[in-house]
Amino acid sequence: MLYLQVIILGIIQGIAEFLPISSSAHLIIFRDIFGIGSSMGADITMAFDIALHLGTLLAIGLFFFKDFINILVNGFTKPKSKDGKLMWFILLACIPAAIFGILLEETIENALRGNFALIAFALIFMGIIIYLCDYYFKQKKGFEEMTWLDALVIGCAQVFALIPGFSRSGTTIAAARARGMNREDAAKFSFYLSAPVVAGAVLLTFLKDSTMTLIQANIGIFVLGVFISFLAGLICIKFLLKYLKSHDFKIFMWYRIILGIIVLLCLLVM
Repeated sequence: MLYLQVIILGIIQGIAEFLPISSSAHLIIFRDIFGIGSSMGADITMAFDIALHLGTLLAIGLFFFKDFINILVNGFTKPKSKDGKLMWFILLACIPAAIFGILLEETIENALRGNFALIAFALIFMGIIIYLCDYYFKQKKGFEEMTWLDALVIGCAQVFALIPGFSRSGTTIAAARARGMNREDAAKFSFYLSAPVVAGAVLLTFLKDSTMTLIQANIGIFVLGVFISFLAGLICIKFLLKYLKSHDFKIFMWYRIILGIIVLLCLLVM
């Protein structure tokens, strides 16, 4: 039964990490409200969630492997080219999240992780913001026209993703659309940006002795969770990039609103 729950959580992470629906909120809701994975115990919950993020990080790395190679090579050899500038834009956009993540992530996790009402309102509020940014900002500039200010605004928006329910991909895509980027490049930049941010979070967590001890004691569920989130992430990245070529973000807004309402209703009857 535990392994089935691990598979479910891995699928949830793989999907929700890349769709603008908040993976952290989904893991919290499905575990703490719906009881899926609650038998793991509080001591390994955070480490397991980070392991699931490792799976989606591997999915990003594989799917965009050629892109990342081009971005890195051109970043140092042709810094004024499109791919060259992208490397420095990504680094700039990572700075706000890195600073606030190091200073406040543990505080926010302890204070807000169990605040289901706040998570529900964040799901609803950000869902509306994502749709409005997509609907009202019609410019369609791509990476060629991207500026330093665009990267900084997107990076600052990502800070809000520390709050469960806001969504890292949701905040960054919404900010990119508000800055006039087309949907596909907005989503791609969000994916590119997630790689160093998630890698940093995974590394910091895995460097803790307690984390490695927990992984060694529960190696089966950790390996399975990473593998499932990796597969689900690959499928989801491909789906979203194809979907955004001819669709808007309305379906994600309604999904977030409905899920937020369900969570609020659950709180009323609990």
